[in-house]
Amino acid sequence: MVTKSLELIFDFGSPNAYLTLKVLPELLDRTGADLVITPCLLGGIFKATGNKAPMIQYAEAPAKLAYEHLEMRRFIEKHALSKFRLNPHFPVNTLLIMRGAIVAEDEGVLDDYVDAVNRAMWEEGLKMDDPEVAGAFLTANGFDGPALLARTQEPGIKAKLVANTEAAVARGVFGIPTFFVGSEMFFGKDRLAQVEDALLAR
Repeated sequence: MVTKSLELIFDFGSPNAYLTLKVLPELLDRTGADLVITPCLLGGIFKATGNKAPMIQYAEAPAKLAYEHLEMRRFIEKHALSKFRLNPHFPVNTLLIMRGAIVAEDEGVLDDYVDAVNRAMWEEGLKMDDPEVAGAFLTANGFDGPALLARTQEPGIKAKLVANTEAAVARGVFGIPTFFVGSEMFFGKDRLAQVEDALLAR
């Protein structure tokens, strides 16, 4: 049997990445694809590409920003994602928790880590750039918080996140969530229908 995969370029700082992950299981079931999450640093992607977050990019175009919010509300309502809350500490510096994702990947628990930290960020509204908050949350959710966060300071962990981010930029990534089906790139949760078509065609 031929296996096919959907790669997601991911950072916890994107609320749309959270929303996307909530609806991906059904798409994966329909297409028979496996999900591969590639942790990257959104701030690094923005810096390298000259892109900006919508709240900054459209600050002087209030109608455009209002429409971005409307589109998000429609998506939330359509998929009944009632647990979603904008993080009161937004924007949260995600460097610590993204290095944590590299650690979790190295330890074979990336999916569980992403599920948990997404909940902390976009359901519980925690300030996850505070090491004490992050460590306590991780420990309360089945991880060894202090040990995991200690590993985020390892040179190899730091280098892997940088390498992932640079590689994503080299492939044309300018924001998150970005998907790859083979070499074909798709950006944003509003491209999920195209992602599904591409997977079904493989």
